[in-house]
Amino acid sequence: MIAILVGSAVAFLVSVSSTSYLIRFLRLRRIGQHIREDGPQRHVTKAGTPTMGGLAILGGLLIGYLAAHARLGVPMTSQGLAVLFAALGAGLVGYLDDLIKVRKARSLGLTKSAKSAGQVVVALGFAFLAHYLAKVPSEIDFVRYSGFSMHVPTPVWIVFAALIIISSSNAVNLTDGLDGLASGAAIFAFGCLTIVGYWQFRHPGAYHLASSLDMAIVAVAMTGALSGFLWWNAPPAKIFMGDTGSLAVGAALGAATLVMGLDLWLAVLAGLFVMETLSVVIQVISYRVFHKRVFKMAPFHHHFELAGWPETTVIIRFWMMAGLFTALALGLFYADFLALPQVVKP
Repeated sequence: MIAILVGSAVAFLVSVSSTSYLIRFLRLRRIGQHIREDGPQRHVTKAGTPTMGGLAILGGLLIGYLAAHARLGVPMTSQGLAVLFAALGAGLVGYLDDLIKVRKARSLGLTKSAKSAGQVVVALGFAFLAHYLAKVPSEIDFVRYSGFSMHVPTPVWIVFAALIIISSSNAVNLTDGLDGLASGAAIFAFGCLTIVGYWQFRHPGAYHLASSLDMAIVAVAMTGALSGFLWWNAPPAKIFMGDTGSLAVGAALGAATLVMGLDLWLAVLAGLFVMETLSVVIQVISYRVFHKRVFKMAPFHHHFELAGWPETTVIIRFWMMAGLFTALALGLFYADFLALPQVVKP
C-alpha cells in the first residue's frame, strides 16, 4: 500500500511541475497546436495552445513507477515493464506526429500509413514481449481464471493483443478533442485498474497473478501523472496532451488490461472511449453508404458542441459517463469474484 501511495504522489508532483515548465518552454518558442479547419469554429481560438503535454504524463508515469519501487521491497516485473514499453513506444509515435505538426505548421503530422506502421510495430512488440518474456498466457478472458475464458493459439493471441493496443490508443486519441476530456476520463479508468490490481494482489488464491501489485503501481502512477497534467489541461486548457499523450495513455490502458487478464472487461471500463470510436465508425459508414450524416460532427462530443452545449457542459457530462462506466466495470468485476468457487469471501 505504501508503494502505491508513493507512486501516485511522485507521479502527480512530477507531472504537475513538469507540465508547468513545459508550458513556459513551448510558449517561449511559440510551439503550439494547429487547429483542423473542419472542426468547430469556436476551437479556432485555441490555436497556438502548447501541445505535446504527453511528455509530462510519460515522465510522471516513469518516475512515479520507479519511485514506488525504490527501497520499498516491491520487485519490478516483466509484466509491468511490458506495459511501460507499450506506453513509451506509442508515445514516441505520437511525439513524431506532433513534432511534424508544429514544425510544418499544420494540423496533420505523420502520414496515415507511417502512423499506422508505427502503431503496429509498437503493438506487435508489446504482444511478443508480453507472451514470451512476461509469460502472459494466450487466453482471451473477461476476468482471467474466472468467468469466460478461451484459450487460443499463440499467433491468434498476438494478433488479438496488437489489435487491442492499436484500438485503445486510437480510441483515446479520438476522445482527446476537448479540454480535459480524455485525461479526465482516463483517470477514472486507471483509478479503477489500481483498485482491481490491489484486489487481485490481496486475493492470490483467486487470480494467481504474481504481477498484481506491480500492475496496481503502474496504474496508480498513470493516475497520478494524468491528474497532474489535468491541473493544467482542465478547461480552459493551458496545454494539450497531443498524440504524444493520447496514444501513450490508450496503449497503456490496453496493455494493462491484457496483462491483468481483463481483455473483454476493457470494453466496459473504457465504455466512453468505445462510444466515441463507434460514433466515428457509424458516421463514416452512414455517409459512404447512405450519403447522410448521423451526427453533426464525429467524434460525437463535437455533435453536442454544434447542438449548442457549452464545451464545459459536454466535458463534465462525458466525465460523468466515464464514471458510470467505471462503476459498472467495478460491479461486474466484484460480481465475478463472488461467483468464484472455493474463495473466502470478505
